[in-house]
Amino acid sequence: MKTRVAYFGVFTALALIFSYVESLIPINFGIPGIKLGLANLIIVIALYKMNIKEAYVLSVVRVVLAGFIFGNLFSIVYSLAGGLLSLTVMTLLKKSNKFSLFGISMAGGVFHNVGQLIVAMVVLESLNIAYYMPVLLISGLITGFVIGIVAGEMLKRLQNLRI
Repeated sequence: MKTRVAYFGVFTALALIFSYVESLIPINFGIPGIKLGLANLIIVIALYKMNIKEAYVLSVVRVVLAGFIFGNLFSIVYSLAGGLLSLTVMTLLKKSNKFSLFGISMAGGVFHNVGQLIVAMVVLESLNIAYYMPVLLISGLITGFVIGIVAGEMLKRLQNLRI
């Protein structure tokens, strides 16, 4: 039990560090809301190394802590919607055993953006921003693929890690 708590703490710390590092990257893609999602790397790793309950708790803890440290209440709401929808889709795809890590990660990137767009439509009370969906789908595929590559390499190195 103590080991599980220690690993959870390490995963949480890594997710917060990645959130911080991403906040320092001055890359502006010219499109609001698009970022690499480095902290989501830890969630993908958790999906493969922890049980699903722990992965969900990690996702929520990461979003709430990062939101209070680096963001605001709106960023927490948007990130929770994206993160929980993303994790749910990735969990379902992983359970199906029909998708690779890359496919699962790419779906996670796409559905993270979909979740955030749904919240934006509710907050703004407008469906007009759905025009933004193709841009978000493409960016989710690209960032999900990059996160999938890095997660694959990390999982190779963490093969012997049992949580």
